[in-house]
Amino acid sequence: MALSAQHSSPQSPLSYRDAGVDIEAGDALVERIKPFAKRTMRPEVLGGIGGFGALFNLSGKYRDPVLVSGTDGVGTKLKLAFALGKHDTVGQDLVAMSVNDILVQGAEPLFFLDYFACGRLDVDTAATVVQGIARGCELAGCALIGGETAEMPDMYPDGEYDLAGFAVGVVEKTDIIDGSRIAPGDTVLGLASSGAHSNGYSLIRKIIGLAEPDLAADFHGRPLRDVLMEPTRIYVEPLLAVFREQPGAIKGLAHITGGGLAENVPRILGGGLAARIDAGSWPLPPLFQWLRQAGRIEQGEMYRVFNCGIGMAAVVAAEDAEAVTERLAAAGETVYCIGRIDRRGAGEAQIGFLPESRL
Repeated sequence: MALSAQHSSPQSPLSYRDAGVDIEAGDALVERIKPFAKRTMRPEVLGGIGGFGALFNLSGKYRDPVLVSGTDGVGTKLKLAFALGKHDTVGQDLVAMSVNDILVQGAEPLFFLDYFACGRLDVDTAATVVQGIARGCELAGCALIGGETAEMPDMYPDGEYDLAGFAVGVVEKTDIIDGSRIAPGDTVLGLASSGAHSNGYSLIRKIIGLAEPDLAADFHGRPLRDVLMEPTRIYVEPLLAVFREQPGAIKGLAHITGGGLAENVPRILGGGLAARIDAGSWPLPPLFQWLRQAGRIEQGEMYRVFNCGIGMAAVVAAEDAEAVTERLAAAGETVYCIGRIDRRGAGEAQIGFLPESRL
């Protein structure tokens, strides 16, 4: 569409602020977030926040390094953050979704970049979000090496924003975890989640709309709003410790994100294998019990949408299960023996849940 030339020129010069972009607010945000980013720095980082690109020195530490990358967002959990005015946890969600993804291939997260987009930049809100991102990077041991803040008038409603993140990690080529060593008789361990993490929130918000709960009310010792907004658990440091101290013990890892247990565990299994999950081997957390009841959700849908209390699944040889469990527990993880790997019969699904009546 051609631009019209019929209107007369404005009486005074226009500025970027007249178009809805506040450059000074962007500069103020950069200064606010520099201390957060500084706490995440690693020795390999060259330079600091504010350059056109971020530099990371990879030399000297690895024999045959393979870079592993991942990118993700927070999804519609952000809509709940807007409604509640709670912005301090979604940054950790953003980091967790990417670093946990690259971790499952044996990679140590090295650095993270974020993208924050909004219609009008609120420096306080943005700084709170980025502080959460920096907290997530600290938990993952990776550097918040850079990012982008985009103020785009008319693209987003007032008070709303979007987030995306990008993580890069590294693993020795000989140490890549790809599930190829998984065999019948192996044990499936489940690492407890911290809540719904950052998946299934379109359904969660639908349930909230139907049930109309008091989000400020006590829910097993905490306000329901805080339980719903609990950030995604970051499993990096405990699992890296297992990689170092018990090399080769973990044969496969599945980050339980969108698709829940039902779709993520099969992703690491060869075509001739199946996972048999004992659904009674770990307690279903109260949040998922409430979601199940309030939304009248069928069992299969629960396992396909939510993590149901298991945020990461690890496959190990049966003889290594106890030692790996003890090491993870010593690092603060709650670990359950949730199943085993069997040969897959003709026509059988790659994952089955027993007993089927638990939910």
